[in-house]
Amino acid sequence: MQEPTAEQLKAFYRRCVRASNLLQPINVVRLDERTKRIYVLIGDTIQIEIYPNGEVTFP
Repeated sequence: MQEPTAEQLKAFYRRCVRASNLLQPINVVRLDERTKRIYVLIGDTIQIEIYPNGEVTFP
């Protein structure tokens, strides 16, 4: 089982705090072991990807 990087965990934590401040549920969290990216679905429409270096994108 692949583990997320420290940078990914920090970015994930920051996004979770922001989502909770907006009263949005975090519906799906998935670590893609092939690309090593974390995928997060916040609410019904907000999608984010967190790269191993901690960079966050909104595809």
